[in-house]
Amino acid sequence: MSNIRCIGIATGGGDAPGLNAVIRAATKAAILKYNWKVIGIPDGFDGLIWPEKSFELTLKEVSGILPRGGTILGTTNRGNPFQYKTEENGQEVTRDISDQVIANAHKLGIDAIITIGGDGSQKIGHELFQKGLKLVGVPKTIDNDLSATEVTFGFDTALHTVTDAIDKIHTTAASHHRVIVVEVMGRDCGWIALEAGIAGGAHVILIPEIPFTLKSICDCIAARERAGKHFTIVVVAEGIKLPSELKQMARGWPVGNTIGDAIGLFANKEVRVSVLGHIQRGGSPSPYDRVLATRFGVAAVELIAEGNFGKMVALRAGAIVAVDVARAIGHLKSVDPEGELVRTAKAIGIGFGD
Repeated sequence: MSNIRCIGIATGGGDAPGLNAVIRAATKAAILKYNWKVIGIPDGFDGLIWPEKSFELTLKEVSGILPRGGTILGTTNRGNPFQYKTEENGQEVTRDISDQVIANAHKLGIDAIITIGGDGSQKIGHELFQKGLKLVGVPKTIDNDLSATEVTFGFDTALHTVTDAIDKIHTTAASHHRVIVVEVMGRDCGWIALEAGIAGGAHVILIPEIPFTLKSICDCIAARERAGKHFTIVVVAEGIKLPSELKQMARGWPVGNTIGDAIGLFANKEVRVSVLGHIQRGGSPSPYDRVLATRFGVAAVELIAEGNFGKMVALRAGAIVAVDVARAIGHLKSVDPEGELVRTAKAIGIGFGD
């Protein structure tokens, strides 16, 4: 067993429903099972650059936060202590202040840190671990694209949010005989677009993993017209790779608008675009995400108690396991274009523009 008296908890990267559930579970397990002190580190590792911002997490502090979205600790996707940007003499300077961060953690009496974040946050955590800071990781991303775990908390809630939006868009698209493009998150991988598209009854799904053409999309719309279906729902992941014929139409705005403009121009249809944006990150976590986040939080505390540092908790075959952070980072879990989910979607008539 490790000689631990105080742990820190930090959340980094984009927020996700379920972060507070992890914080709550880790805090309660640390206090109730091990009688440890728990320090909340605000705004990712920024809270260790300015340690005076940190505060003690007590049972009272985490009471009632289970159903709350976001994170009571705050978060940032720019707080990298290895590449900390400051302004000196009117110029931006990048410095490595990781030693200061580690020293500040020790000044706060923190023996180990739970870092809750996605690929970027886990990379930073691993680098700090290599320099001697005791860390364990909890994977977080609504995109569900971390290869080390089968599911990340927040994904299920995002699917509920997007599916509900598609359901609502369905009725207005049918009433006005329109094509409606729904842009969803998914910078590198198309899991949200694919699963919410299937759940919401979309007719075309565009994801980063499958190249598409405008002609194929328009052919799908035309086929629906011939079948008496005078509306079409097109779900678009934000990270799709535009074909050459559409790149010149891109104007630096959301990619869904580019797809909508192109369909309107070449299919001669009335098109509307809905960019769901950060609504996908918000809201109360689903029951599934609350349970998964709670399991992750408790498991992270157990790793610390065992002295099993440099690890990240993950879900595999329904069980919570520990994986090496070094092997978990840098490997995205992409949608398989030939996989069962894509084949299922195609079998029920969903087009992918390929």
